[in-house]
Amino acid sequence: MNFKRFLPHLIAVVGFAILAIVYCSPVLKGKRLNQHDIIQSIAAGREVVDYHKQAGEWAWWTNSMFGGMPAYMISGDYPTSLTHKLGQYINLLLPDPANYIWLMMVGAYVLLVVLSGNAWISAIGSVAYAFASYQLLSLEAGHVSKILALAYAPGILAGVIMALRGRYLAGAALTALFLGLELYANHVQITYYLAFGIVVYVLIESIVAVREGRMRQLLLALSALAVAAVLAVGTHTTRLWNTADYVTVSTRGKSELTISPKAEPGAPGTNTEDGLGKDYAFQYSYGIGETFTLLIPNYAGGPSAGSLTTNSETYKKLTSIGVDPGMAQQYIQILPLYHGNLYSQSGPAYAGAIVIFLFVLGLFIVPGRLKWWALGIALLYIAWAWGKNAPIINYTFFDYFPGFNKFRAVTMTLTLAQLPLIMLAGLALKQLVDQQRVAAGLNRPLLISLGITAGLSLLMALAPTVFQSFSSPNDGQLLGGLEQALQNKNLAEQVLAAMVEDRIGMVRSDAFRSAILILLVGGLIWLFVRNRLKPAVFYPLVLALVIFDLFGIDKRYFNNDDFVNKQAIQETVSPTPADEQILADKSLDFRVLDLTTSFMSDAKASYFHKSLGGYHAAKMRRYQELADFQLYRNLRESPTAPNAYNVINMLNTRYFITQAQSANPEQQQAPGPPVAVPNPGALGNAWFVQNYRLVPNANAEMQALDSLNTRTSAVIDQRFAEQLKGLTLQADSANSIRLTSYKPNELTYESNAKSEQLAVFSEIYYNVRDEWKVTVDGKEMPHLRANYVLRAMRVPAGKHTIVFQFDPVSIRVGKIVDLVSSLLIIAFIGTAVFIENRKKKG
Repeated sequence: MNFKRFLPHLIAVVGFAILAIVYCSPVLKGKRLNQHDIIQSIAAGREVVDYHKQAGEWAWWTNSMFGGMPAYMISGDYPTSLTHKLGQYINLLLPDPANYIWLMMVGAYVLLVVLSGNAWISAIGSVAYAFASYQLLSLEAGHVSKILALAYAPGILAGVIMALRGRYLAGAALTALFLGLELYANHVQITYYLAFGIVVYVLIESIVAVREGRMRQLLLALSALAVAAVLAVGTHTTRLWNTADYVTVSTRGKSELTISPKAEPGAPGTNTEDGLGKDYAFQYSYGIGETFTLLIPNYAGGPSAGSLTTNSETYKKLTSIGVDPGMAQQYIQILPLYHGNLYSQSGPAYAGAIVIFLFVLGLFIVPGRLKWWALGIALLYIAWAWGKNAPIINYTFFDYFPGFNKFRAVTMTLTLAQLPLIMLAGLALKQLVDQQRVAAGLNRPLLISLGITAGLSLLMALAPTVFQSFSSPNDGQLLGGLEQALQNKNLAEQVLAAMVEDRIGMVRSDAFRSAILILLVGGLIWLFVRNRLKPAVFYPLVLALVIFDLFGIDKRYFNNDDFVNKQAIQETVSPTPADEQILADKSLDFRVLDLTTSFMSDAKASYFHKSLGGYHAAKMRRYQELADFQLYRNLRESPTAPNAYNVINMLNTRYFITQAQSANPEQQQAPGPPVAVPNPGALGNAWFVQNYRLVPNANAEMQALDSLNTRTSAVIDQRFAEQLKGLTLQADSANSIRLTSYKPNELTYESNAKSEQLAVFSEIYYNVRDEWKVTVDGKEMPHLRANYVLRAMRVPAGKHTIVFQFDPVSIRVGKIVDLVSSLLIIAFIGTAVFIENRKKKG
C-alpha cells in the first residue's frame, strides 16, 4: 500500500475531527447538547431500555406511549445486522454531537474525492456540506437520524457514479457499505428524496450509454449496483419489515373513517386519503422568496425569537418613549424577527455565499452532464421545500408519485439540496485547476457569476424594500400585544415600525457580508488563474473563507450556550412531587394523563409512567383518531357529567397530572407545581362486559363511543362477528379477571367465571401479522378489537390463565435474513477490494 497516496486523505479526516470538536468545544469539558428530540426519545424508550437491562432481551412493544405501540419504532438493537452494528461503533469515535458533524464531512469528502481526486477541493466542499446552517439547526434540535442520513447520502451517490463510470465492483461495494449505513440512520424521508435524485441520475446515464452503444458496461454497472442494494437492504430486513408493517396502521396509512372530528356525525370527512392530508404534510412550507436565505442568511429575519443589540432601532425607540432601559434590553432578546412564510423558524437555510457563487460559476465552466443533473436536482429539492407555495409541482407529486404523501416537513429537502450545490462547486474548482484556464477565457463566466451572486447581494443591500415588505403575518398580533403593554396605539405602531427597520438592517448587513465574501473568492480565483497565487496558498485561503463564512452564521443559532452539563440534562427528566406520588403506587400496570403539557406531542411523562400521550412522528392512526374524536371531548366535559370519562377510563387512566393553583390569592394566575389527581373511574387492566353491539364500520364504531358505557358495554366492528357467533353473556358479580404478571411484551391474566364471557383488555389492539399471540391455559386462541382501539376476546367458563405475548414474525425471520445478508455483504466488499488491488498491481 502506498502510504503517501493516502496521507492527504488521512490528514483531511483528522482535520475534520479537529474542526468538529473545535466547533463543539464544550464537549471537552464534559458538557452535552440539550436536544429536544433526544430528550423526548430517551423518555419514550425508557421502559424497553430498562427491560432490556433487566431481562437481556428487547421487548419490541412498549406501553409507555399512546397507551401502547411497537417499541421497534422507538428503540431496540439489531445484533445480526453488520451495518447496524458498524453504524453504532462509528458514532462512538468522537463525542456527541461532534461525531455527527465529522461524519457529514467524511461522507461528503468521499463523494468529492471520487469526483475531483483532489484532497483540498474535497475538504472545502465537505466543510461547506456539514456546516450549512440547516444541517446544524437539525442537529441542535436533536434530529440525529436525519443528520446520519445526510452524512451517508454522499457515499451512496459516490458509489453509483463510480459504477456507472466503469469501476463496477468498487462502486458497488462503496454503494453497499454506505447504503447499509444510510438505512441504519433510519430516516426514511431523507433516503426517499435521495433515492429519487439517484434514480434520475441513473436514468440519464443509462439513456446516454444506450445511445453510445455501451450496453455491456451499463448492464454490468446496473447488475453490480442491484446486488449492492439487495445486500444492503437485506442487512436491515428486520427494521424495514417492522416499519413497512407499522406504516399501514400509522397516520401515514389510510383511515377507515369518512367523518371528521369537527363535523357533525355523517358529514364528509377530510382524512380518507392513503397517507397524510395535504394541509398536514405541507404545514411547513418554505416561502418562494425566502429561498434567498441560501445566499443571504437573514433575508427572512433569522429565527422566530431573535435578539437585537442596544444599537438597534427597536431599543432606541423603546427607551425614547420612556421604557426602562433594563426592560427594553430584556424585550429585545426575544423578538419575532422572522418574517418569512413559516409560522415558526429556528434559523435560515443558508448554503453559504461562496458555495452559491462557485455553483453558479460551475454552470458556465464545468463540462458534461453531471452539472445539469446537479442543477435540476438542486432546483427540484428547493421546489419541494416550497410545499403548498408551489402547488402545481408539489400537489402533483403528492397525488401521483408513490410514497410522496407519506412525509411532512418538506422543508428538510433544503438540507439535501446542499449536496448538488457542493458537488458542482467542487467541480468548478477542479475545472479551474485541471484546465489551467487563461484569464481571458475565464473573464466572462467569472464576471457573469459575480454579477448574479455578488451583484444580487449588493442590490438587496442597497434597495432591500424592492424585494420584500419586511412585514410578518404575525405582526398584527404583535401590535396588539404592544398596544396593551404601552396603553398607546400610536407608540405601539412606532415600536413595530422600528422593528421593521431592524429587519431591513439585518438583510442589508448580511447582503453586504455575502457580497464581500463572494468578491474575495472571485479575487482569489482571478489571482490563481493568472499564477499570482500558488495552489498551496489558494486552497487554504478558500477553505478559511468557507469556514469563516459558515461558522459565523452557524454560531448565531447553534453555539456554546446550547451546551449544558449532564446534571442540567438530568434535571429535565427528574421526577416532580406528582411523579413521585404516582410512582409510590406499585400496581402492576396503569396509565397516566399529563395535562400540564400538550400530551399528544410530549413524551416526558413516559419517562416515569405509562402515558396516554407521547412524542412520535408516526403515531398509530386509530389512536390518533381516538384522541381527535374522543379524548379531547372527554377532557372538555365536566367530570360530573354522565359518562364523562368513558374513553379515558377504558384506557385505565388512574392518575391525571395537573397544574395546581397558587395558594396565594394574589397569584391565582400563576400556575403552581404539578400535582397528581387520582381517577376513581379507571376500569383496570381487564373487565367482563355485560353486553356488546356490532356496528357496520369505523364511523359507527367511533360515534358509538360518544355515549358508550365502557364499563358494561363494548362496541365491535362487524368484521369480527364470526368470532362472537353464539355468544350469550350472563353477568355475575362473582366473575373476575385480573392481571397477575406484567412485562412490556407479555401480559398474564387470571380469569374466573361461571359462564363464557367477553373480556375487554385495556391494551391497544395491534394485529398486522398476528403479532400478539394469545393463549388460554397454553392453547392458542383468537382475539379481536373492541371500542375502536382495545383488545377483547371470548373467555371460557371456569378458571383460566390467559397470556398475551408479542411475537412478530418480522423479528423472528428478519434477524436470520439480517445475518445472512451481513455475511454476504462482507464477502461482496472483500471480493471487490481484492479485485481492485489486483488490478492496481497488474
